[in-house]
Amino acid sequence: MKPIRKAVFPVAGMGTRFLPATKAMPKEMLPIVDKPLIQYAVEEAVASGITDLIFITGRNKRAIEDHFDSAPELEADLAAKNKQTLLDAVRNIIPSYVNCIYTRQPAPLGLGHAVLCAAPIVGNEPFVVLLADDLIDSDTYATHQLVEAAHQHNGSILAIQSIEPSDTQKYGIIAGPRVDDRTTRVENIVEKPKPEAAPSNLAVVGRYVLEPEIFEHLRRTQAGVGGEIQLTDGIASLMSERPVFGVEYTGTRYDCGSKDGFFKATMEIGRKYHGLS
Repeated sequence: MKPIRKAVFPVAGMGTRFLPATKAMPKEMLPIVDKPLIQYAVEEAVASGITDLIFITGRNKRAIEDHFDSAPELEADLAAKNKQTLLDAVRNIIPSYVNCIYTRQPAPLGLGHAVLCAAPIVGNEPFVVLLADDLIDSDTYATHQLVEAAHQHNGSILAIQSIEPSDTQKYGIIAGPRVDDRTTRVENIVEKPKPEAAPSNLAVVGRYVLEPEIFEHLRRTQAGVGGEIQLTDGIASLMSERPVFGVEYTGTRYDCGSKDGFFKATMEIGRKYHGLS
């Protein structure tokens, strides 16, 4: 497998579960303690060897671009006041060698469509997809774990975790034979099945390493669950051509797309890394 240097961040969603806070602010810019949600995902990608960050944006997402851009006036003010710690925090949000690229998803047609919008930028390379809603705290970044697995198995890799059977309608669910204690060869994948129809209780969460062949399969994918082009359906088609594996990552996942998960992340990240109580 070629080196994995590009990451796609689908950030075009409207964030309706957090209204009215997200009326004028992107959900991805809501802070977990002192950093916006999207920054946690970006830091994970960069620490995992990614050098090109591709953001799939929509209307009212300009704040994301501004956050990862330089802020000369703010930096000058902090320098003049000798606030060096804050100045370093602002200047070092991303390393200078990392590129930020922005493209728009013209309509809310689903996660699969959002990933497909990155095709002209990604080209013929494997790439990572990170969903910022899933904040994963781990000693070794989840993305790094998946990148290593992709090179080991020479295929696409999905982050998976065991869930309660009653929760299958919230996730894409995979099934297949075990390769080792953490890895499953995906032979079946279903988007949000009812518990009685789910092939297992192994759920896909918001980290993927995908081979570029996925784009052609997404182009052929019809609207599925929710009337949207589902990434799950594109992956199901990809399996006829290339191997796909699910890897049970190590770490703690917070579903920050829900108020409950967002609150838990704020409390636990605050206690663990900032000494808050």
